[in-house]
Amino acid sequence: MTTSIPSLNPTRRNFLKATAMGSGGLIISIALPSCASLKNDGMSQAGNIEQWNSNAWLRIDSDNSIHFVLDRVEMGQGTYTGMTSLLCEELEVDPEKINVSFAGVDSVYRNTIYGIQITGGSTSIASSWQIVREAGAATRMMLIKAAANTWGIGEQDCIAENGVVINKATGNKNNGHQIAFGQLAAIAATYSVPSDIPLKDKADFKIIGKYNKRLDAIKKATGTADYGIDTDLPGMKYAVFTRAPRWDSQIKHFDASKIENMPGIEQVFAVHKPSAIGVAIVAKSYWQARKAQQVLHVEWHESELTQVDDASIFAQYKKDLANDSGKNVRSEGDINDALENAEQTISAEYEMPFLAHSTLEPQNCVAWAKKDSLEIWAPTQSPDMAQVAAAKATDYSLSDIKVNTTFLGGGFGRRINQDFVAEAAAISEISKQPIKLIWSREEDTQRDWYRPSSYHKLSASINKAGEISGWNHQMAGSGVFDYFVGDAAPAQYPFLPKFMFGMLESAGKMGEGIIAPADGSIFEGADAIPYDFANINVDYKKSDSGILVGNWRSVGYSHNGFIVETFIEKLAQLPLMKAQKDSYQFRYDLLNKHPRAQAVLKLAADKANWGSPLPGCTQGISIHKSFGTWVAEVADVIVENNQIKVKRVVCAVDCGQVVNPDTVVAQMEGGIIFALTAALYGEINIKEGIPQQSNFHDYQLLRMNEAPIINVHIVDSDENPTGVGEPGVPPLASAVANAITAKTGQYFNKLPLKLDA
Repeated sequence: MTTSIPSLNPTRRNFLKATAMGSGGLIISIALPSCASLKNDGMSQAGNIEQWNSNAWLRIDSDNSIHFVLDRVEMGQGTYTGMTSLLCEELEVDPEKINVSFAGVDSVYRNTIYGIQITGGSTSIASSWQIVREAGAATRMMLIKAAANTWGIGEQDCIAENGVVINKATGNKNNGHQIAFGQLAAIAATYSVPSDIPLKDKADFKIIGKYNKRLDAIKKATGTADYGIDTDLPGMKYAVFTRAPRWDSQIKHFDASKIENMPGIEQVFAVHKPSAIGVAIVAKSYWQARKAQQVLHVEWHESELTQVDDASIFAQYKKDLANDSGKNVRSEGDINDALENAEQTISAEYEMPFLAHSTLEPQNCVAWAKKDSLEIWAPTQSPDMAQVAAAKATDYSLSDIKVNTTFLGGGFGRRINQDFVAEAAAISEISKQPIKLIWSREEDTQRDWYRPSSYHKLSASINKAGEISGWNHQMAGSGVFDYFVGDAAPAQYPFLPKFMFGMLESAGKMGEGIIAPADGSIFEGADAIPYDFANINVDYKKSDSGILVGNWRSVGYSHNGFIVETFIEKLAQLPLMKAQKDSYQFRYDLLNKHPRAQAVLKLAADKANWGSPLPGCTQGISIHKSFGTWVAEVADVIVENNQIKVKRVVCAVDCGQVVNPDTVVAQMEGGIIFALTAALYGEINIKEGIPQQSNFHDYQLLRMNEAPIINVHIVDSDENPTGVGEPGVPPLASAVANAITAKTGQYFNKLPLKLDA
């Protein structure tokens, strides 16, 4: 899920609230502007912590324990450490002393960019940079005030350090003149939150910008981190779910006679919900359920997708774009005049494939339907959308459903779609017992919400002076918003009754921008091309393939980064251009309006020794901006026995101020490996409406021996932080392709990259 990243509103500090706990502690809660009705009195009335339900980020108990409720999910991208570091920098506490838990569903935890409780679009740090630091700083100020009043001295004579407030006037912090935060919490909770909350200068940071170790590393290394698939409840049973090969098919008939008496099988039944259509098998163990599924016979009604395949999908895209260029998303100058009066016109067409997510942890969910409530344990990227999905698949209302978020074994956008939650909820309600639903790898691959395929036409005009005078980019493909708006729209309005969910979904699909931002998932990265051309035109035609699609790591940037940068390379390789400038200098000069981009490009080129590739290799270069972050990459590539081998990737990144450099490096490395897998192997083929790949034998991942050396260099910046989870992906495929072009002269207009015979 992606969008532009607006600057954060400093007035949000007015929504910090202080609450005294009956046990003598302090809660600092954060109410977003859309949720300003958050009350202060939850703990003071209840008198004990158990009755306070997820309306705060920070809690300090009288036993001096500090609890941080993480309102973003941890799926390997480092929010667990990064967000805690923001808090602790201003609170003056060692991050390792913080107890971190995942937030349940509450409007107070909504992503300030998207308006729902979602982790996506590389927005966690960017959206929290100011408000989480202010929460820590405000708490520190209130604790200092409490200590000063206790000692009868001025606040200027107190300092907070490592979880205590120290009396500076005594001149010795080891002589008892210090008070732990927990001892001050009850007093501090009686104060109003300061209206003016100064934050530290970058020069004073002790945690932010340092190479801090990951706070979740020990849990993951020792197997104590609880992923969704690890959830275990008393009396829990296991479920598998048989779905149609074509996702729009309905059940015609099923025969369970051969499996009802198999060992461990307890129930076999059909589920007929819009978001959960199939046959469920509930057993005492997962393997018993899976073995029974192999014997189950299901007949399906005819599907509308039987005539859909790769050829028909791209034929549809081309036809739709030829009939109507669709929505104009950028228009500068007069592209028609530039093309008509061109001395030379260069054109190319591109076809981008469907791509699967292949998260390490397959989709899974635990659901426990009780008489008056439903509880969910799920590795989801959007707890409130999971709550909606469960409500739509059952007879429970939103207020009856509790969602427990776990660690995620990879997300990449797949876990924004909540089908696995809907299925588990429906199965548990019918089964009337707690169940764990686990998808097989084959199910995960063939019933994915794929990165959309798309078709692109590009043209560039060269004028008589030998300059690029115009750039025209037209594209067609599915948008991802239509495929999750059914859960996203109701999540924005949880106070509305269930019968209105369908109306909200329809409103979201009918009018982009009415209840959500316009869907830019196909054209993002194309509309914001940074090169300095006098005439630029970008058009997008929405053309639904009929195949399930969803967000995929870096979404539209993932294909536009490749398309834009390989077409730029085509222009750079024109004899006139090549005689004047190499691929690096060609780009650098065209980025004259973007000094940050030029700096990133130069850093990557310098660190890669541009022009002096590794032995036997050629080099390719690429740059792309996504999620507010500039990334340039240089790939050293060798072609041996008609096989592509990437030996090294040098990456330069400008993501504003860095919270944890090690996380930035890890995310660039991970994005490069993820993108290289797609560049060399990624492709989901459709035949008669059925995805053809099923597991890693035919949807291959990059192997360890194929991984290149990766060097990451971070630009020192004072700008606000921008995303890092996804920006490493878009430049990679084009950097590799451009290196091969430099060696062989072959241009690429499809992925995965395949050499001419």
